[in-house]
Amino acid sequence: MTEQRVLWITGGGSGMGAASARAAAADGWTVVVSGRRPEALDEVVAAIRADGGSARALPLDVSDDDAVRAARDAVLAEHGRLDGLVLAAGLNVPRRRWDDQSVPDFRAIVDTNLTAVVSVVDAALPALRESGGVVVVVSSYAGWSFQPGAGVAYSASKSALGSVVRTLNQQEAPHGVRATHLCPGDVATDFLDQRPSVPDDAARAVMLQPTDIARTVSFVLGSPAHVRIDELVVSPVSQR
Repeated sequence: MTEQRVLWITGGGSGMGAASARAAAADGWTVVVSGRRPEALDEVVAAIRADGGSARALPLDVSDDDAVRAARDAVLAEHGRLDGLVLAAGLNVPRRRWDDQSVPDFRAIVDTNLTAVVSVVDAALPALRESGGVVVVVSSYAGWSFQPGAGVAYSASKSALGSVVRTLNQQEAPHGVRATHLCPGDVATDFLDQRPSVPDDAARAVMLQPTDIARTVSFVLGSPAHVRIDELVVSPVSQR
């Protein structure tokens, strides 16, 4: 009998992370969802279990390095292995231009979008080397193509993720570790509420949905061990 694969998802309490958790569980993964809101994580876990899947909640602030390592230890203590990561935690703020941003906000965005990704991958890497694991870094369209409205900090942090993924693939290929820089366009999630001008229902209706990204994540997670998908850009037809 094949041992069940274990997937750890950050930003798993809502949006693309939550949708990816449900899709992965339906594909047979044991899913561990992390985020800062325990109630949201519990809802995701309950939905997965109601559908017959296997999941647990592991509350976590990804910007806390000690907490990340403790969470990693908890995953391995309970499951004994780690086969995949989906890194979907993200942050932006309405004040994001040079003429109105604050340096503390800049640091917080970079800490969440970039440094925390490195922290989680670094903590998980020994276990991923053992399993020949797969990593999906949920970046942004702004990490692939310059988007003027994305903001100084957000654009810088998401663009840097491309280099994080490329170095990971180049250096960890001998261990079978594979990573994908996933760059979604506009997705109709609560994250849009952080924009200076919040899109209305009509605008959101023509955007990608979280389930669209979840299908993409499932495609990456389900690819054979000899296949590496270095970068994927997924956008709605309405994207300009």
